[in-house]
Amino acid sequence: MGSMDCGGRSLDLSRPCVMGVLNVTPDSFSDGGDFFGVDRALRHAERMVEAGADILDIGGESTRPGAAPVSVREEIERVVPVIEALSSRVSVPISIDTSKPEVMRVAVNAGAGMINDVRALRRLGALEAAVEARVPVCLMHMQGMPRTMQAAPVYRDVVSEVRDFLRRRIQVCVDAGMAPERMLVDPGFGFGKTLAHNLALLAELAQLCSLGPPVLVGLSRKSMLGALTGKPVAERLAGSLAAAVLAVEQGARLVRVHDVAATVDALRVAWAVRGFER
Repeated sequence: MGSMDCGGRSLDLSRPCVMGVLNVTPDSFSDGGDFFGVDRALRHAERMVEAGADILDIGGESTRPGAAPVSVREEIERVVPVIEALSSRVSVPISIDTSKPEVMRVAVNAGAGMINDVRALRRLGALEAAVEARVPVCLMHMQGMPRTMQAAPVYRDVVSEVRDFLRRRIQVCVDAGMAPERMLVDPGFGFGKTLAHNLALLAELAQLCSLGPPVLVGLSRKSMLGALTGKPVAERLAGSLAAAVLAVEQGARLVRVHDVAATVDALRVAWAVRGFER
């Protein structure tokens, strides 16, 4: 697995990479309101790059359970000024975390080099917008919708169902004209899954890696870690690092995190050891 062209900026996926999370929202579960405003957002983004982030993921609408929807106009007003300013201040690729085709288009025009969609391009017009944008796209699995997804998620076999869903979405994208080398997949930890579902997916992550596209995981500070450790959101760093290392051991290539510096160190150790496995 080599480099991925993200709108003219390279993401080297021959090793595990760290995606730094930048939520420019007032209500995200982990850092809601912390970086709501262009100046604070830029300072935090630059700190993440200095700490070793390989790519930044900018989101203007919270997808936490129970989150209220945001209008297209408001989402654009939140993310575009940050993307425009960042694209001239950092050299790493910038990802736009959105499901809205209108936001995808303006974000890519503003400098985003990847689309990260929790709905896997299922919203009307999203597939066409992503194909036209000609940048990599991450397709995520989610059962239900954010407001209700954690109410009562049910699966017959969570690993095979998530794998089959992602395989179908890959094929839909190929049929629409998207190059296979422009895709990533994400099992969607915490998006319509119980603790048992999340643990099964992490234990069997290699099955998703066998689909072909690089696998992105978002485990940082998630409620599953709170359930396992009893720790509140702000005290889940150790659990997040353990989950990141386990995911990379199973073959994940991109780890989406809030705590960049610590994750960079943890993955360097994990990858060095992996290089000496017999």
